Amino acid sequence: MVESLNYTKYEKVRIIGARALQISLGAPILIETSILDPIRIAQEEMKKGVIPITVIRD
Repeated sequence: MVESLNYTKYEKVRIIGARALQISLGAPILIETSILDPIRIAQEEMKKGVIPITVIRD
């Protein structure tokens, strides 16, 4: 589960925002859902740990 990777709240918001933008531009949704709002879909994907985004810290 992605939440266990100890992302900061800023990283979580950035990841969800980037994924919501991808979804709104037509990217495939990676979970089964009836939700239509891209932000809520991205939040659910984050909870399930399926978002294909990596955080690199310097």
